[in-house]
Amino acid sequence: MQNYDVLVVGAGPGGSSAARFSAKAGLKTLMIEKRPDIGSPVRCGEGLSRAWMSEGEISPSSHWIADEVKGARIYGPSEKRPIILEAENAGNEVGFVVERDKFDKDMAALAASEGADVWVKSPALSVIKENGRVVGAKVRHNGVMEEVRAKMVIAADGFESEFGRWAGLKSIILAKNDIISCVEYKMINVDSDADYTDFYLGTIAPAGYLWVFPKGDRQANVGIGITITALHDRFEVRNYLDSWIKKHPGYAKGKTIQYITGGVSVSKVKDKITLPGLLLVGDAARLIDPITGGGIANSYISGKYAAKVAKEAIENEDYSQEMMNKYEKMVKDKFQRKHLRNWIAKEKLGQLSDDQLDRLIDILSEVKINDISVEELLKVVQEKDPGMVKELEDFI
Repeated sequence: MQNYDVLVVGAGPGGSSAARFSAKAGLKTLMIEKRPDIGSPVRCGEGLSRAWMSEGEISPSSHWIADEVKGARIYGPSEKRPIILEAENAGNEVGFVVERDKFDKDMAALAASEGADVWVKSPALSVIKENGRVVGAKVRHNGVMEEVRAKMVIAADGFESEFGRWAGLKSIILAKNDIISCVEYKMINVDSDADYTDFYLGTIAPAGYLWVFPKGDRQANVGIGITITALHDRFEVRNYLDSWIKKHPGYAKGKTIQYITGGVSVSKVKDKITLPGLLLVGDAARLIDPITGGGIANSYISGKYAAKVAKEAIENEDYSQEMMNKYEKMVKDKFQRKHLRNWIAKEKLGQLSDDQLDRLIDILSEVKINDISVEELLKVVQEKDPGMVKELEDFI
């Protein structure tokens, strides 16, 4: 039997953050990862903002930064004049394009440097509960079944969160329009603009969007995400991406050196993300932004919050639901309002026609937008084209 103060399940950004700040607080911490290689395979566009890094106590590193961009451009279906957003107000996916596998490894290294133990190729196979409280997990480590006991357990095992489900928290996404199916190519010999990440809306990516993230030296991540309710079969996503690439000579001449597929949750924040002795962080708590599909920043900050509450619970020997609710309140105070607003916007944008999207982006491209919010955008549209607001009433 292994005994720890904190057991962290999953070594993505949220798990590494939880392990790092738990260990930094003086707690004996173990982080386990089911894969043999932290950060691989990459299932991400690899965009990252600078804005949250001071709160996460992270310094940008040339080791994992592939390209630094000035901002984002959002194109309508006609691909005419785009909305241009500066990096500081363009959301959590603009600022850096990173090498995600290197980034994740560095975040795990930060946790280890603070004293956390890290086990790779060590999946959790079941939950250990006593008197209604989560007190550990059975883990296969080095081919041996280990019983790991912990005063607090933090689950950072992705939006499916098997561990959370085993413990008794619902993890199935019932609304199919809250799941995005994604395909991404890492391409070389392309003509992307190294200063901007580009996003394309419309029927080229039904109820989703297509993206280009430059990675320097004529390389880019070119990907697409489509709501699964808009798809008829599993090959359609790639067909949409291939069709767009063929129509753009700067990308059609490129070569694909990596092919990535996956699903992304774009749902509301989970109603319940805690149980006595258990906290869910990051994607497991559904903290992925419904508009952008990005979750690195939210995962990392929620991991830091989880460590703070774990420390308090252990110091007070209080593992009650009331204590766990302190973490839930911190997370929802930080994320829920914006998350819900973006979820509603995601739902509405998916219903707009190509013509409506073109008109909307044409209006917004004429002004400098300082605050990316539904209220701010509607204010601009009202000033520029009151008829457009009237036309969109059913969607607002």
